Amino acid sequence: MSVETGGADMLALLDPDATAQLLISGERATALGLANEGNAADPVRPAVVARAEWLDAVTALALVDPAQDMARGPIGPLHPVRVEDEGSAIAALVLARRAGLLPALWLLENVIEVIPTIPVDAVLAAAPEAIIVARAKLPIDGIGEAQIVAFRDGATGEEHVALVIGAFGGKPPLVRLHSECLTGDVFGSLKCDCGPQLHEALRLLKDAGGGVLLYLRQEGRGIGLANKIRAYQLQDRGLDTVDANRRLGFADDARDYGLAAAMLRALGIDAVRLLTNNPAKLAGLESAGIAVVERVAHHMSVNPHNADYIATKHGRSGHLA
Repeated sequence: MSVETGGADMLALLDPDATAQLLISGERATALGLANEGNAADPVRPAVVARAEWLDAVTALALVDPAQDMARGPIGPLHPVRVEDEGSAIAALVLARRAGLLPALWLLENVIEVIPTIPVDAVLAAAPEAIIVARAKLPIDGIGEAQIVAFRDGATGEEHVALVIGAFGGKPPLVRLHSECLTGDVFGSLKCDCGPQLHEALRLLKDAGGGVLLYLRQEGRGIGLANKIRAYQLQDRGLDTVDANRRLGFADDARDYGLAAAMLRALGIDAVRLLTNNPAKLAGLESAGIAVVERVAHHMSVNPHNADYIATKHGRSGHLA
């Protein structure tokens, strides 16, 4: 089980006797000063650390995350033990890396006997959980110094980010919820207004003296990149953006803003000035407990390629003027 995503509750459920050992990479073992003990003598081989009473989920995460090395106090003593099945250990670390997770896992035994059945309704009703994974300074062209905060969705493992610009002075900050758009944000597509909205939002946040942009992994209004391209194919044949999504079997807007609200709360924000024309964003934040004290309109110029798209957003999706 991943140290990074397992969490204290999951570890307690799957390892009630607190006997699970900690599997880490040889590189990490070397950095922790274990290079001369047991399997950790070879930095390319996996290492296993014996479980100790003090080694809980929180402490283990602090131990295996190099970004916390300069912030945490001493942890230990650490006792490497023999790796029983090195091939499986290497494979497990490879899987963790492929999933974009730190190569650090709990080694669990007899898991099948304790895994409960979770009703699907309970999963769907669960409140979104936004976990801060890392944060760092990020200088941005035309904006200056900012801070980028990486989040992980506790339910899906998807990663989202917040860009924090300037200071808010204790007042509700100007906030933009921006859903990822590879074609517009990166390639400059003229089929939508996403790229210009993103860059104009950053400028407005700077001019306001500070604010937050949440970059949400909700490509194609929540249907994903491949399905968005399929929707583009249908639009090439005459369907508008709403009917294209519905023809594919999705809602015309499948996004959810509960996670955005959780991200704001994790940043200590419970009231915002929201930069948007989309009433669903207003309703989504407010239903999740974030007060929207003001809506700030956010309009871009129209071009021949996106005129129908913009008209559809106003005429069929209820976007505000």
